[in-house]
Amino acid sequence: MNDDKKVLACVDQSKYAESVADYATWAAKRMQTPMELLHVIDRHPRLEAVQDHSGAIGLDAQENLLKQLSDEDETRTRAAREVGRLFLNGLRERAMASGAFVVDVRQRHGELEATLPELQGDVRLFVLGRRGASAQATQRDLGRNLEWVVRSVNKPVLAVPDEFRAPSRVLYAFDGSSVTRQGIQMIAGSPLLKGLPIHLLMAGKPQVQGPKQIEEARNVLEAVGFKVSMEDHLGDPATAIAEAVKSQQCDLLVMGAYSHSPWRTLFLGSKTTDLLRSAAVPTLLLR
Repeated sequence: MNDDKKVLACVDQSKYAESVADYATWAAKRMQTPMELLHVIDRHPRLEAVQDHSGAIGLDAQENLLKQLSDEDETRTRAAREVGRLFLNGLRERAMASGAFVVDVRQRHGELEATLPELQGDVRLFVLGRRGASAQATQRDLGRNLEWVVRSVNKPVLAVPDEFRAPSRVLYAFDGSSVTRQGIQMIAGSPLLKGLPIHLLMAGKPQVQGPKQIEEARNVLEAVGFKVSMEDHLGDPATAIAEAVKSQQCDLLVMGAYSHSPWRTLFLGSKTTDLLRSAAVPTLLLR
């Protein structure tokens, strides 16, 4: 990873914002890299106007209505931008007070899953909440856009809960896939998790190469100074991970994410989503 790349914290005006900023600050300090706070304003906000715009109207009235709607839209846009500016400045002050040495802010209009791929060229790590403002109304356990956001980028994504707790012990869900093997190399070469004990967990159906692969992963991490324990668990991975988080007292989960197409997920469900739902701790998703 390049030293000039940053941690990008994706925030919206929900209860997750401060937690996202705090986790991004924690990551940026450990990697000694700049961080940026990104707020994406919905290009098409839900209209709250109660006027009745239906029915047949004359040409002049139609032109007046279009101008009125345009003026209202411009007013809403300016107001959203100003609210967003104050919101970001507050989070920036919070991050600086916590020791982040460079904190930039950015506002964009559009959709998050379309914006992040454009920005990922100079990003080392994305940080976002497990849920956001849209999920608060539905009480979903995961934000509806989380999967699509993670699928839209090829950099690690740290999905966090609504309260910050500095990670002290890591659970690595190792399945022997190329993504999780590459993730071992990434962790070994990055300062992000340096000094934190790691518990390697392989769960699910027995794999012929499983014992060899997890032992190799352990050797790679121990070679650069990590304290590593490991476990091979037969049974449902989501259940095994939830149990290991508690029994090993882990407060950060690392795992591969969304290796199958979104269309397969639509019909068959997603193991990644199941695992995210089973673990209430922050989760580093590898792509």
